[in-house]
Amino acid sequence: MMQNRPTRILYFVSEDWYFWSHRLPVARKARDQGFKVTVATRVTAHGDLIRSEGFELAPISLDRSGMNPIIELRSLWQVYKIYRAVKPDIVHHVALKPALYGSWAAALTGVPAILNAYAGLGHLFTTASSRLALARLIFTFGMIAIQRLRGTWSLFQNDDDRALFTNLGIAAAERSSTIRGSGVDVDYFHPPQSYPTGVPIALLASRMLKTKGVEDFVETARILQKRGVPIRMALAGEPDPYNPASVTEEWLQSVAKEGVVEYMGRIDDMPAALALASIAVLPSHYREGLPKSLLEAAAAGLPIVAFDIPGCREIVRNEVNGLLTPSRDQIELADALERLARDRDLRMRWGAVSRKIAVEEFSDTIVADQTFELYEQLLQTRK
Repeated sequence: MMQNRPTRILYFVSEDWYFWSHRLPVARKARDQGFKVTVATRVTAHGDLIRSEGFELAPISLDRSGMNPIIELRSLWQVYKIYRAVKPDIVHHVALKPALYGSWAAALTGVPAILNAYAGLGHLFTTASSRLALARLIFTFGMIAIQRLRGTWSLFQNDDDRALFTNLGIAAAERSSTIRGSGVDVDYFHPPQSYPTGVPIALLASRMLKTKGVEDFVETARILQKRGVPIRMALAGEPDPYNPASVTEEWLQSVAKEGVVEYMGRIDDMPAALALASIAVLPSHYREGLPKSLLEAAAAGLPIVAFDIPGCREIVRNEVNGLLTPSRDQIELADALERLARDRDLRMRWGAVSRKIAVEEFSDTIVADQTFELYEQLLQTRK
């Protein structure tokens, strides 16, 4: 490490809310170890909170799903100027576009240690679209070229994504690793003092995206309603206008008026919402990294029902703390939810196992320690 100044780390994350919810523990760990922390992100609502941690904030006007060449070149130039000004010793990029733009900016400005973290593969690799084919090609070849840099490392949240990217050449097998998830605060998220009574609530907490299974959840609710199953199906979250897979607020309001689901909108106090729920659900049908919402549900002591896809199967152990069902199969999803809705003892037993898994494997302290060890490894390698 540099002897004349503190080690500088720069986090490049698309959105400030995502940094705050997913990367804050490891950034605090770096700060507490004497690192100077800079956060480059699109600032909407969390700028003051980020600064209150003692971090420098570098606002970026980045469009996560944008594909206008002129605007994208402008964003890349903005990233380059930030890297040139900060002169970080190590950069931590989160998600596909920050990994691509940040890696090239780091290469051009001589940053010696580059960590590209992939929290799932996003709609770029999970949506079959001719419109996205060129973007996939640009990203793939751009990252293949970056792999020639000795100080580059790729970090994944599950081994399925790691295998895919190494096979494509986007990541080098010998310079990649897996740290499962971004961790969860097991003190903030914990089981309620008393178990919920009454009709069980099955809660899907996420951004309101088609790829998160919101439409599958609603159709499954219709199936359960026709069966007369004693269950309340609830959605917690809001649409994401920057994601092409987002559903609309109007659609959500219409299905709520139909009476088949309860739409709670954005929830700021998730521990309170989870304390009322009996089952956590995530019928996501695209590759997840490791869903934060399921980590929070597990820490809150809930059994989990999810589609059997990469990421979800990292936290859901079938017939141990929940049920994994075939992707896009609404009948199987309904069967799983009916089984848990009609068996209170099973819900309580599997919920206790979820809590144990969260504490022993996925606490944010564990993940922050593992990530910081990787920082130290990269900084030692660059010497």
